Amino acid sequence: MWLLTLALVADTVHTFSLALSAAESVAVTVTGTGRPVVLVPGLFGSAFGYRAVIPLLTAAGYRAIVVEPLGIGSSARPEHADYSLTAQADRIAAALDRLSVRQAIVVAHSLGASMAFRLAYRRADLVAGIVSLDGGPAESAATRAFRRAMKIDPWIRLFGGVKLVRKKIRGQLIRASGDSSWVTEGVVDGYTAGAAHDLDATLKAFLAMAERREPERLRPHLGEVRCPVRLLLGTATHEGGIGADEVAVLAAALPAFVVDSVPGAGHFLHEEQPAAVLAAVRRLQASEGPLPPGVEGGYNSPRHDPSRAVEPAPRRGDR
Repeated sequence: MWLLTLALVADTVHTFSLALSAAESVAVTVTGTGRPVVLVPGLFGSAFGYRAVIPLLTAAGYRAIVVEPLGIGSSARPEHADYSLTAQADRIAAALDRLSVRQAIVVAHSLGASMAFRLAYRRADLVAGIVSLDGGPAESAATRAFRRAMKIDPWIRLFGGVKLVRKKIRGQLIRASGDSSWVTEGVVDGYTAGAAHDLDATLKAFLAMAERREPERLRPHLGEVRCPVRLLLGTATHEGGIGADEVAVLAAALPAFVVDSVPGAGHFLHEEQPAAVLAAVRRLQASEGPLPPGVEGGYNSPRHDPSRAVEPAPRRGDR
């Protein structure tokens, strides 16, 4: 149904599996024309989570490209793959190379932001700017909240199945929201569709993510992220999300960093207030300098905008 909605506001919507190797493929959704905006979901997300943002982007003249990292959404879940955040960033780069995308604005939610930061310093030619949706410089997928969630893995396998996954995901979405009215049964279906397709492979992939060590730490490389970064934070008290210490790390290390507050929103800003995401993309584009020849979008000499900096909203729970 959500793809039908997108089709009504764009000429074409292409959703396909992009093979990166014999064992690895990532799900990609492309729609619209114009400046490329690459959307990266978080750990429990998918292209479905951006269904309210994509029509706004295409109507505003952007080309929306969702890349679902390996093991997430509808992407493949090979058992013996490298699920490090660094490897995920390299896969996103490979997908963008295959799509001939350069100088894209990258919108990334939660753990996807850590992939976006890695992508920016490893392949600066691909990233013109980053909009982080409540995502920080995570050094591992195995956050405390993630490890706690995975403790129920044996019970899911033995007794709960998809029904228990749905219950857990629904509760997580509600606790992480400022206004949880968007969490309907249909939304829960969308967020659990990937897991429901192959629950055993999903659980194995998540365990592999938790156990995988990064080949290099992100924080020493943050200063190499030369593009502008805007961090969107919801002001409502909610579970999960970036901590104040991580905001401080980004502010100290990134050459061009701004924090935008989104009143009343929680962790899933793109669900609760999708217009705020479009506004952040437009602010990034407004800071754009002259474009290189043959490049449809890019940023030169980004400037810090202290007038928009705010203190992060209080959080309950942990990452």
